Amino acid sequence: MLRPGDWLSRKQEGAPLAVLTAWDAPTGAWVAEAGVDAVLVGDSLAMVALGYATTLPVTLDAMLHHCCAVGRGVASVIAEPAAQPLLICDLPFLSYQCSADAAVAAAGRVLKESPAAAVKLEGAEPETLAVIDRLVRSGIPVMGHLGLTPQSVHQLGYRRQATDPVRQERLERQAEALQRAGCFALVIEHVPASLGQRLQQVLAIPVIGIGAGPHCDGQVLVTADLLGISACQPPFARPAVDLRGQALAALRQWVRTQRDPTRAAETEAPHCSDPAPLDR
Repeated sequence: MLRPGDWLSRKQEGAPLAVLTAWDAPTGAWVAEAGVDAVLVGDSLAMVALGYATTLPVTLDAMLHHCCAVGRGVASVIAEPAAQPLLICDLPFLSYQCSADAAVAAAGRVLKESPAAAVKLEGAEPETLAVIDRLVRSGIPVMGHLGLTPQSVHQLGYRRQATDPVRQERLERQAEALQRAGCFALVIEHVPASLGQRLQQVLAIPVIGIGAGPHCDGQVLVTADLLGISACQPPFARPAVDLRGQALAALRQWVRTQRDPTRAAETEAPHCSDPAPLDR
């Protein structure tokens, strides 16, 4: 496992980091077998897997439920824990903003009740910095997140962030503050590529971009966006394959076949009276 403490060495070596999200056992297995450095159980699962319009409704209990499922998926393809990618879990909305004590309790549950070895949280307000400091001093690795922060959707929307020099300077100061607070890495989302490159140069910790240009220390994507599963793609995520379209085509073909009795009979699978046991 590439532990949080190893990420600084990867940046110094110039070795790019690859991170993908997962929300259940199958997606956990897919991204682990693909060879990612880290698997992020992001609160984006509220939208990707649970059907919410934003990330805000997902609860800590739900995040733990999905994180454990992802961990089982990872373990199903990589049995040796030392060889598994780092598993990071998002702290959901209002699980860490209310107080440092509440944040420690929430992050502590993640590390105690799931296979995750680190948490991610959004923002860099003074209260958030105090929370990060407390978490890190408690032995809980923290990944920061700036730029487009989905938990602030009602303030920021989903539009591109830090598009002018004043806001870029403010975000750079926030990034430096997160580094001082002890974050082992920083996700920077939907900002100009020039800002992503500058942060990569000025910060000692790895900068992981998502819609922040190619010059970061690594990249993270929501796997549903990469695979073309999402009904609505973000502007910075070009799908590598149209799985949604392919799945719909296959399902519609199946429905058409079932409504044609002669064709349905032709496509029935042969009956197996003594199926071989599945190798799990």
